[in-house]
Amino acid sequence: MSYYDGMVMRHRDTSAAPTLPTRNLLGHQPNFKADPLGLMLRAQREVGDLAQLRFGPFWFHLLSDPAEVYSVLVAKHKKYSKRTPGYNMLSQVLGQGLLTSEGELWRRQRRVAQPAFHKAQIVGLTDVMRAASEDLADSLESPARNFSVVDIAQEMSNITLRIAGETLFGVDLTDDSVEVSGSLDRMMKGFMRMMASPLPMLNTSIPLPRNLRMKRDITELDRVVREIISERRKDPGDKPTLLNMFINARDEDGKGMSDTQLRDEVLTMLLAGHETTANALAWTFYCVSKHPEVARRLEAELDAVLDGSAPTTEQLRELPYTTQVLKESMRLYPPAWTVGRRAEEGDEIAGYRIPKGGLVLMSPYVLHRHPDYWENPEGFDPDRFGPDKTPPVRGAYLPFIVGPRKCIGEHFAMTEAVIMIATLLSRYRLELIPGHAVIPEPSVTLRPKNGIKMRVRRR
Repeated sequence: MSYYDGMVMRHRDTSAAPTLPTRNLLGHQPNFKADPLGLMLRAQREVGDLAQLRFGPFWFHLLSDPAEVYSVLVAKHKKYSKRTPGYNMLSQVLGQGLLTSEGELWRRQRRVAQPAFHKAQIVGLTDVMRAASEDLADSLESPARNFSVVDIAQEMSNITLRIAGETLFGVDLTDDSVEVSGSLDRMMKGFMRMMASPLPMLNTSIPLPRNLRMKRDITELDRVVREIISERRKDPGDKPTLLNMFINARDEDGKGMSDTQLRDEVLTMLLAGHETTANALAWTFYCVSKHPEVARRLEAELDAVLDGSAPTTEQLRELPYTTQVLKESMRLYPPAWTVGRRAEEGDEIAGYRIPKGGLVLMSPYVLHRHPDYWENPEGFDPDRFGPDKTPPVRGAYLPFIVGPRKCIGEHFAMTEAVIMIATLLSRYRLELIPGHAVIPEPSVTLRPKNGIKMRVRRR
């Protein structure tokens, strides 16, 4: 087969990568819609580390070789762009923010945002993270809660939204958390439905009820975001927030960002600043609840370092096992479960031709379970990341991706997550409710479908 902009052509090309067999006219799209994670795992197991999949008219190369993945994302990153169907659709929601932009616009945005995510800058934000964590811990002990069952996934979504608002924008979104979180949730589910469609780009323009609902959610998020921008333009405040940095940024001609540009950045940071961390935390609490021996070691470390309060910046260094637990949960349940790239020029991967316009799909979920690089890949073993262990092979562990487009907020997210884990588990045990099925739901991020119902017990 050969390609033009990711679309299948008719004549045979013997240099093309092998294909996972299918007789469906829509190719693998129905399988992807039903179980995207299972489809990708099956393709890697049955075909190999480079397997072609067809979603309607689009052909993708599923790449699962860590060395080749690292090459695409790092060494050959200039050959590959984010101009894939998925990112093009995501830009309809997020606009041209740091996650979806390309070229000089992205480089300019990255230069503006980078200082806000330096480690020294994040140290000044840990007080907000600690306060939010302790507020949540206190609320779980209130008479209103009465140690009842909670959806820890929803709790993490609410609290990380608060932290994102305060640390990134200097705004308390507590009053809007349910509304904003609900809008984001419906938007992400709508995005996944459209991605599973055989003609995703056309699907967005059809006035179906779900598309109209999605547009209303975008409008609602726009309202919240533009109110933040308007307030900060009038009164920047004295906090060194990312939004203030964007407002003050000027290009070579002295021109600042428009409200639309600012909106795109703020909305991107709202999604990236809370959605991914919330899911990482929810999955971590789930994994700990399923492994009592891990819970005991984790509690012993927390008891030795903390006094039941949230950890300080200095104490974070004394919680290595807590960090290992987080890293291992992100191995099994990486919030960014897939990443796509488009070849801007012809290339060769693993001896097969990747034509100009070819689409390459890489999945941390699959890479993190590759049996050639992980012993007992389905097991939960935080000791994989112990100080005496050899680091994973380059490209085999990508919770924050890698290369120039690596997640800018990695240190921010890790700091926030360890503080939250330590604060809650130093005071409580979170026990999974028997019979509650926890199922991964691949949306823009890897979410727990139907939440994670847990009982909170004082230690």
